[in-house]
Amino acid sequence: MAFLVTCIDKENSLELRLATREKHINYLKGIGDKVILAGPILDKKDLPCGTVLILDFNNLNQVNSILKKDPYNEVNLFKDLQITRFKKVL
Repeated sequence: MAFLVTCIDKENSLELRLATREKHINYLKGIGDKVILAGPILDKKDLPCGTVLILDFNNLNQVNSILKKDPYNEVNLFKDLQITRFKKVL
């Protein structure tokens, strides 16, 4: 089953995001084909201000476990994180 994960950064956290970005990307690469889609949410100036992930796991507990270990989560980047079940059609 797929899960849509939407994360919104805390205010004034661009430097923290950029400093942690490489670790975050390498972490996601390590998950392999369980990552269907990953990318930043952009603000009006086209600067990253959040993250969208679509992950393929069997249950919500697995998704939470993966997100807990994400470097962005470890540095407390997000002010909001939403997880929604998602059905890929195309």
